[in-house]
Amino acid sequence: RQGRIWPYFSKRDRSKYVSAKDVLSAFDEKGKFSGTIDLKRIQGKLALLGTSATGLLDIKTVPTERFIPGVEVHAQLIESVLTNQFLNRPEFVDAAEMAIALLTGLIMIVLVPWVGARWALVFFLTVSIGSGAASWFLYTEQRMIVDAAYGVTAVLIIYVTLTYMGYASEEAQRRQTRDAFSKYLSPAMVEQVVEDPTLLTLGGSTRDMTLLFCDVRGFTSISELFDAEGLTVLINKLLTPLTDIILAKNGTIDKYMGDCIMAFWNAPMDDPKHAEDGCRSALEMVAAMAPLNARLEQEAKDEGRKHLDLKVGLGLNSGDAVVGNMGTAQRMDYSVLGDTVNTAARLEGQSKSYGTDIVIGPSTYQQVQEFAIIELDNIQVKGKTVGLQIYALMGDEEVAKDPAFIAVKEAVSEMIREYRNQAWDKARELADKVRAAAEAAADTKVGPVLAVKAAASDRFKLDVLCDLYESRIRQYEADPPPADWDGVFIATTK
Repeated sequence: RQGRIWPYFSKRDRSKYVSAKDVLSAFDEKGKFSGTIDLKRIQGKLALLGTSATGLLDIKTVPTERFIPGVEVHAQLIESVLTNQFLNRPEFVDAAEMAIALLTGLIMIVLVPWVGARWALVFFLTVSIGSGAASWFLYTEQRMIVDAAYGVTAVLIIYVTLTYMGYASEEAQRRQTRDAFSKYLSPAMVEQVVEDPTLLTLGGSTRDMTLLFCDVRGFTSISELFDAEGLTVLINKLLTPLTDIILAKNGTIDKYMGDCIMAFWNAPMDDPKHAEDGCRSALEMVAAMAPLNARLEQEAKDEGRKHLDLKVGLGLNSGDAVVGNMGTAQRMDYSVLGDTVNTAARLEGQSKSYGTDIVIGPSTYQQVQEFAIIELDNIQVKGKTVGLQIYALMGDEEVAKDPAFIAVKEAVSEMIREYRNQAWDKARELADKVRAAAEAAADTKVGPVLAVKAAASDRFKLDVLCDLYESRIRQYEADPPPADWDGVFIATTK
């Protein structure tokens, strides 16, 4: 074909070889044949002289064997001419090879996205082995040349390309997820989300969650002590330790609003003890103010400027909320919405009104009753139409077991009970008892523990609460509540 000869190479038949040593030793010194070689093996045959020693550099490679003497190539070529047994390659083979390459390539393109790289690899191996076997069968049995490399190469290139594209796309998605959530989650939680993207529900899903709002008290007065750059530095010094506490307790940062932090628990990662983690975070955030203020005070002293302590108020509420990626096609944020969120924000505002650092809602209270908690009021927060039982989170389980705290808790409960019974004089007397119990708690050996683990610095800070109830008592003494009064206080401020 086209002036070329395609010899059909078969396995080397060593019986056709005659050693040069045998030929030379078959004749004596006078050149007379000694009869040590069977002349019939060479009589009437074409004999080719060659070498088989590796050092003589006449070793060749053919499709059937890796190493054969070069003379064997000539011998098999002559044999092909004499027997007219050449390899053939019909005209249709070129088209068939291209069709096979195209078909297998298209199948691979469909397989990779649908069944993944693993099953696509199985298909590639099947095509490779099948094509090789078919090519070898046609070569040995039909003396036909069919190149299996076309289909195998096409499938290999497409498999490698699509697998790499899939890997690159997955890595890009992982990187995008990691970059997006590193601002909201701890590194460990980010990696869990990256490994299992199903944890993120696009469009939002309803979950039982705990919400936290944290705001700095009197920040306007503090901000007047700094220029814009200095205020930015101060905000960063404040938000960094508070954020670290939240992330360490499996929380998610929703957003920063100036000096305010909004965070939540139980999304995107499941957190069965989300209320507990939220409350522990709140307690640690309050406790973190003491060392931070000490450092800021020293910095102010070194710079010769005035210092005002940073104080935070927090509100926590638990309940159903919608969480997920929200926004537009141009910008999306992982955030949370719902009445539970709004109530948590209102509770944070009430922490100032009641003079306590941390106010929690009833659902949160039900999940952390082992903590040091006192009842504050039954209040109708702004924007709500029904009363809401609110509580002050004062400390953890250790504080809750201390007799000093128990005395304070009982005194507050008695004061509120007599207040709701409209026993104004008794309630007023109990307010004094609350103050005395709080003072006693601050003076006991548990005082330093309360200063760190409870929402208090030098004392329980219940003066504001007592003053608030005494003010209401005076108002009701002058203007008694209606007969159907249920003790609910209607808040007029957020």
